Amino acid sequence: MKTIYFLRMLVPIIFLVALEYYAFQSFGAWAKTMRPPYKTIAWTFYFIFTIGVFAFLLAFLLLRNYDYQALRTFSTVLIMAALITKMAMTFNIFAPSKYILWYVYGIFLLGVIVYWFTFPLFRNIFDYSTLPAIYKVLIMATVVAKMAMAFVLCLDDVRRLLQYIVTLFTSSISQNNLPSKAITRSEFMQKTSLLVGGVLFGTLIYGLRNRYNYKVQTVKVPVPNIPDALKKLRIVQISDIHSGSFTNANAVQKGVESILALQPDLIFFTGDLVNNEAKEMLPYIDIFGKLKATYGVYSTLGNHDYGDYIPWDTPRAKVENLNMLKDIHKQMGWNLLLNQNKILDINGTPLAIIGVENISGTRKFHSYGNLNQAYEGSQNIQHKILLSHDPSHWDAEVNNSDKNIMLTLSGHTHGMQFGIDIAGFKWSPVQYVYKQWAGLYTKNNIHLYVNRGYGFLGYSGRVGILPEITALKFV
Repeated sequence: MKTIYFLRMLVPIIFLVALEYYAFQSFGAWAKTMRPPYKTIAWTFYFIFTIGVFAFLLAFLLLRNYDYQALRTFSTVLIMAALITKMAMTFNIFAPSKYILWYVYGIFLLGVIVYWFTFPLFRNIFDYSTLPAIYKVLIMATVVAKMAMAFVLCLDDVRRLLQYIVTLFTSSISQNNLPSKAITRSEFMQKTSLLVGGVLFGTLIYGLRNRYNYKVQTVKVPVPNIPDALKKLRIVQISDIHSGSFTNANAVQKGVESILALQPDLIFFTGDLVNNEAKEMLPYIDIFGKLKATYGVYSTLGNHDYGDYIPWDTPRAKVENLNMLKDIHKQMGWNLLLNQNKILDINGTPLAIIGVENISGTRKFHSYGNLNQAYEGSQNIQHKILLSHDPSHWDAEVNNSDKNIMLTLSGHTHGMQFGIDIAGFKWSPVQYVYKQWAGLYTKNNIHLYVNRGYGFLGYSGRVGILPEITALKFV
């Protein structure tokens, strides 16, 4: 098991080393323009900061923290492109000016191996939840910015590699007829990568201030022949609280006050109360316990609520954690629907609230729910609302069924906490993974609403995609 774990960790470690090489290239192009005193200061700062961030990342990767699982997954793709192009140009990799950099990282890799062999002694040395948000954002912003820089430089390496291959089959290659003072393509790409990385780094740092900047999204859901009793309903949805990421209880409280100010008749929570462990919610039970609505608060579970992303001492400990989480829903006065339904009487009009445990339409996440079981007993109710954490469940089972569920409420994606959401225009990288990722979607008068999330995970901030409180009305 240890051998498998070590091999799995070796890929992102090599990836980080290659990433630093690219960053070194870009920084070097910029530093050449400096005068000697400032150049020395710049390089000193660069190495101190880089070593600090690198050390933090290695610790988190070795501790198998969920927040960096995405980095580990992504690295298996990007590292291949980076290393293949670099190894094909060994004369560039092993240039004498780079020896000192590789020597430094050689020491780091040796340290990692030593750390791995003593892993059981140090696995609890870090408590990531206590690390100030600014440090978390600095670490992630640095890595993401360097990824962007690496991508730009990798394109240049591919160009030069192709150019080199052409020279193997031709006697000469055309040269650019540029003035002597003009920069080369490689210099241009180096400076471009530095600009791209710098802008991305600054943007991610700015996003730190938005993590508690709750936005109320007012949404009108068109339903043909909807009864007047349901038209008058004030429905509020929140999702993905991720209490383990919170560090400011007062800011969280203000979000709850914003919900209560809407005077909701129904409140729905669509999963991911915690990051991994039920105890993360203990400081916030009283705050979220204040959520009240005329017809009650209804909730379901998300993929993070099951504790699937951290190791447990025993299988029993994992079960006890889930039972504790279910009890917390009860303590807060929330009605947790686990493949169940509840029939409400809304001024003489029946409304079925159906809640399923996590069901994913992809193989990326484990499915625990059973829609048929949850639906049982609601067949004769005309108007039904489904609470299902993962929006991919909608296409996989809901909108093509005969269950006639007029509205499904989901979360899960967070809108990736990064994107553009202005005046009806939406874009986020997560849209290339999820067809339905934020807002209202409709097919044949069947609706899905995907909440952008109340909390945050991994990146302790939000850029463009703000934390959401959804106010829904039937029309």
